[in-house]
Amino acid sequence: MAEETTTERRTDENVIYVGKKPPMSYVLAVITQFNISGSDEVILKARGRSISTAVDTAEIVRNRFITDAKLQEIKISTESITNEEGRTSNVSAIEIILTKKKTKKAAE
Repeated sequence: MAEETTTERRTDENVIYVGKKPPMSYVLAVITQFNISGSDEVILKARGRSISTAVDTAEIVRNRFITDAKLQEIKISTESITNEEGRTSNVSAIEIILTKKKTKKAAE
């Protein structure tokens, strides 16, 4: 049981929730996660209108900044959200998993 909680905590650190900010804000977060935190996997999550921003972020990271980053998996789903009035609406969601192979430093 202790292993499950540590696994969940580790993956939570690698998740970036995409919202209304410009894509470059999230690009910086992804690059920081890969380089400073030393993660080999970053997950971008977005819902609704933010999906296009998440896709833009992943493509900017892959094409401009971290060219060895790969798309491991893309998950799409629908989530039911209840608003303050009690009405339920369906919202599309996406999860983009980017991976980067860790490079071994040459022994000097």
